[in-house]
Amino acid sequence: MASESLPKDNHLLAALPTVEWERWQPLLERVDLPLGKVLYESGSTMSHVYFPTTAIVSLLYVMEDGASAEIAVVGNEGLVGIALFMGGQSTPSRAVVQSAGKGYRMRAGIVKEEFDHSSAVLHLLLRYTQALITQMAQTAVCNRHHSLDQQLCRWLLLSLDRLKGTELVMTQELIANMLGVRREGVTEAALKLQSAGLIRYSRGRITVLDRGGLEQRTCECYAVVKREYDRLLSARTEAPS
Repeated sequence: MASESLPKDNHLLAALPTVEWERWQPLLERVDLPLGKVLYESGSTMSHVYFPTTAIVSLLYVMEDGASAEIAVVGNEGLVGIALFMGGQSTPSRAVVQSAGKGYRMRAGIVKEEFDHSSAVLHLLLRYTQALITQMAQTAVCNRHHSLDQQLCRWLLLSLDRLKGTELVMTQELIANMLGVRREGVTEAALKLQSAGLIRYSRGRITVLDRGGLEQRTCECYAVVKREYDRLLSARTEAPS
């Protein structure tokens, strides 16, 4: 039986100093995050901030004609809903669960109050926001300048970093929507990776067989994003003296 998901399985929650953690713990609500669940829509006012533990959430920019492209992924390293404490209350992107799992949420008003009055919380959330912005910027560069199979490798590696194990439940159609490309292109790229012995794809399940091979095949974008998350979020946040 899989171990129960705990709040500190989320790295941001685990990085809270003791005083803040003791204040936050009773305010966190455990939630199921099923595949396809929309956590917020473009332009809507956010009611909660989400802290995934075993789920992965995709942040998508949606065009007027319904076409979409992923701008970032969020898993156990972070939170969904930065617009709330950055002063925007809403955002033009949509947040959709791309890999089912568990997480925790906290009411919007509480998070905003913590951000405004706790320097430890403020500095931790701002560092996370900087890392997320790096991911968004690198995704834009990658989608413009790198091949589709490099983009797919980057996407698989970012997803693996946010999951336990080596298997992702993900249809090619959903991957195509995330990357903003045609399904046929994803099929071709996935077959190339499978032929190279890096992944196995079957009925909506992708199993990574050779992570090192994926890292060698992808572009520099994955490493840039990973280094920035490690640099900004690896150390515990302590209140400034």
